[in-house]
Amino acid sequence: MKTTLRTWGIVAVAASLAVSTGCGRPFHVKTAPGFIELESHPAEGYLYRATTPDGVVIGVRVVDEEERGDLPFWVKSVTLQMRDIKGYALIDAADTRSADGTPGKRLRFGRDEGKKPYLYDLTLFRTTNRLFLVESGGPKDQVERARPSLDWMVSTLKVRCNSFVSPVLASRTCNRW
Repeated sequence: MKTTLRTWGIVAVAASLAVSTGCGRPFHVKTAPGFIELESHPAEGYLYRATTPDGVVIGVRVVDEEERGDLPFWVKSVTLQMRDIKGYALIDAADTRSADGTPGKRLRFGRDEGKKPYLYDLTLFRTTNRLFLVESGGPKDQVERARPSLDWMVSTLKVRCNSFVSPVLASRTCNRW
C-alpha cells in the first residue's frame, strides 16, 4: 500500500511539473534594453514581439507539429517565398545556433520601398516537431543601429527543453514553459 501511495505521489509531482512546463510559449527569449515586449498576437502567428521606439521589430512564430522537411528544406522554401512572392533579395545567409545549441540558419534580406531601403532578417530553427521563425526588420538605418540588440535577442533564444522531465514528456510537452 505504501509503495502504491508513493508511486501515485511521484506521478502527481511529475504531472504537476508537466502542467507547469506546459504553459506559455514553447521557447524562451530575452528582450534587449531599448526594446519593449508587445502583447503577443497568436492569431497573427506571433507568440513574441518586441519593438524599438523608431519601429524596428522582432517577433517569434512557431509552427507546431511540423514534422515534415528538414532545416535545408525550410530555408530554401522561405528564401524562394521571400524572393519570388515578397520581392526581397537575399543579402546574406549564415549558420547559427540557439542558446541551447539547436542548429539554425540566419537569412538576411533587403528590399527598397520607394527610395527607402528596408532590411528583414529571418532565423529558422528546426526541432523534432516544431519550426521556429525569428523575424526582425525595419528601415535599414534603424535596423543597423539596433543590430547588436537584435543579434543578442536571437542568441538568447532557447527552443529545447532542459528540465529533467523532458525525456519522459518530450513527445508533446517539450519546449513548453
